[in-house]
Amino acid sequence: MLEHDEPHPVTVEREGGLAEFVLTCDHAGRDIPRRLGRLGLPEHELERHIAWDIGALGVSRCLSEHLDAPLVWQRYSRLVVDCNRPLHSDELIPKRSEATDVPGNADVSAVEREQRISHLHQPYHEAIRQVLDRRLLQEKETVLVAIHSFTPIYMEQKRPWHIGVLYGEDDRLAHPALTHLRTDQSICVGDNEPYKIDGKDHTIPAHGLERGLPHLLFEIRQDLIADAAGQMVWGQRLARLLQHLSGSCCQR
Repeated sequence: MLEHDEPHPVTVEREGGLAEFVLTCDHAGRDIPRRLGRLGLPEHELERHIAWDIGALGVSRCLSEHLDAPLVWQRYSRLVVDCNRPLHSDELIPKRSEATDVPGNADVSAVEREQRISHLHQPYHEAIRQVLDRRLLQEKETVLVAIHSFTPIYMEQKRPWHIGVLYGEDDRLAHPALTHLRTDQSICVGDNEPYKIDGKDHTIPAHGLERGLPHLLFEIRQDLIADAAGQMVWGQRLARLLQHLSGSCCQR
């Protein structure tokens, strides 16, 4: 899938960070392996949300720096293989994203599907597992935090939220996080909006729920973090939030 001079799909930053938080960014990059061309899409489509979570990596890096927290992020576009989808999902290799058909995914063979999984999806999740396993051996308290971004408008529907706090059956951190964020009346906070963690997701269920780790998933609206200044503002805001939660995170 990747030629010898193409970048490794996964980057781990601050692996030995002292914070109790481990950060993930599933849709950090929009690279496409050279052999796949542009998946039949024009360049402007690959700059959109369908290819990556705009601004999410910048926020994640700012947060990692402020907290001294490990960060694991994935370089290749979710249009190649979506690292936040389980292997059985129809959206793992999307044939259509929003209103855009993806020609390069229209007829993916079983062999190519396995290549995309084994060369991109699996290394990302193996890197997360390794970070978490090392912390377990070191008896470090750990909270898993995933950073995503969302579009201001989806299928002609405006989204009013500045940030969403996403969770599923384990809500031990969600409600304190929502309460803290809502003390700032200048922002509109979504409670499991614009999405929620369910069977479509993979990272939080596989690495948070299955391990019994406290966790949160933040969705930040993309127009707020499209540049470095916005990414710093939101990275610092989330750092303050997590510092506020720190110490009580691992208690039920």
